[in-house]
Amino acid sequence: MLLTRASEYALLSLDVIRKSNHPIGAEQLATELSIPKSFLAKILQGLAKQDILESRKGAHGGFILAKDISEISVNAIIFAAEGKSPAVFDCTSYSHSCPNGIIGTCAISPFLMNFQGKIDDFLDGLMLSDIL
Repeated sequence: MLLTRASEYALLSLDVIRKSNHPIGAEQLATELSIPKSFLAKILQGLAKQDILESRKGAHGGFILAKDISEISVNAIIFAAEGKSPAVFDCTSYSHSCPNGIIGTCAISPFLMNFQGKIDDFLDGLMLSDIL
């Protein structure tokens, strides 16, 4: 599956964070978006590790965008939220496996890899500013 709830929650969180004039904590975001706090906290940590968000500590701490939304690709957001690159098919180069056990000899493998490449290129070129 290309997008899971983690990716959806990451995008929703980034929308709220970009609209805020101050850092927003995970608890406030979880409440506002009706997302389990523990799940959202992991997503926000992933976004911070990929330098999409900046985490600020202290009484007025929370998360802010680390860069402008025109510089953040949707592919980077998905990678940060999911912990892996988005794969359209089970047997793309990201999984290094074939559910049918015929890796390397599959007749449709070139098509699948080409299609995955087009999806990757599209998501790399699609910026957060394009969807928000």
